[in-house]
Amino acid sequence: MTQNTTKTAISFESGGIRCSADLYLPLEIHRRLPCIVMGHGFSGTKDLGLPAFAERFAAEGFAVLAFDYRHFGESGGEPRQVVDVERQRDDYRAAIRRARSLGMVDPDRVAIWGTSFAGGHVIAVAADDPKLAAVITQVPMLDAFRGRGSERAPVGVFVRMLLAGVYDAVRGKLGLSPYLVPVIGEPGGFAVITEPDAKPIAERLAADATTWRNEFAPCVVFDLPRYEVGTVERITAPILLCVAEEDQQVSPEFAVQVVEHARNSEIIRYPVGHFQVYVGEMREQVIEDQLAFLQRHLRNTHQTA
Repeated sequence: MTQNTTKTAISFESGGIRCSADLYLPLEIHRRLPCIVMGHGFSGTKDLGLPAFAERFAAEGFAVLAFDYRHFGESGGEPRQVVDVERQRDDYRAAIRRARSLGMVDPDRVAIWGTSFAGGHVIAVAADDPKLAAVITQVPMLDAFRGRGSERAPVGVFVRMLLAGVYDAVRGKLGLSPYLVPVIGEPGGFAVITEPDAKPIAERLAADATTWRNEFAPCVVFDLPRYEVGTVERITAPILLCVAEEDQQVSPEFAVQVVEHARNSEIIRYPVGHFQVYVGEMREQVIEDQLAFLQRHLRNTHQTA
């Protein structure tokens, strides 16, 4: 933690299950604060790279609520490591309600932030919540088919993943524990993500993330979301899209085509791959750009004393 911020463990209920969250605050609070609700992508947990963003936002005077989805990290929910798109969206909605209930937060100045898989979640959630003040979607996965990146798994790996999904789904129907497979692996290996820089960056972030597990239940491959232009057009809040031009996981071109239909969109492109926005100098540049966006849209609105 930086010297001028604090972090407190809090929780909220979503679907009858306790979800764990970290509340980051500036050290000095003189009035109600704008708040950013942050969720990670796919199997990510709130301690996997998110603290670097949250601490910087808090140091600049924002409250930040970073949370774990049900079935992941420090949150409850059995079985573990199960990615459920609808439940993760509901967890976002519950986290927003929790943020708005906090005494130090201005409920009219709450923004949502999502990355990768969650970059799509925030679009769906914002489309149904006109009270949100701003939206940030970072290297988002908006369509598992039209919006795929350039990385293509070998046919054998692709077929093996589909079979793993079938096996996992059957186990679920029988009430058995999930059949777990790797999220990130070596190039050419059996995992969802195998691009060259994924594993070293994940390992670097995981050194400070004691709750993250490199595994998930593959039945989700049959329930991947697709976000249409009509969803984006319903968003009333300003939206910032941060895309990585060399992204191999998701198509930056497709993300731009979708988000540019929003009523008030800003798009920033970075000459890097999907995972490089989480580390080093590029992460710092992304944070600076996001802070500038948040300052414009959350600072200049009515402030509640």
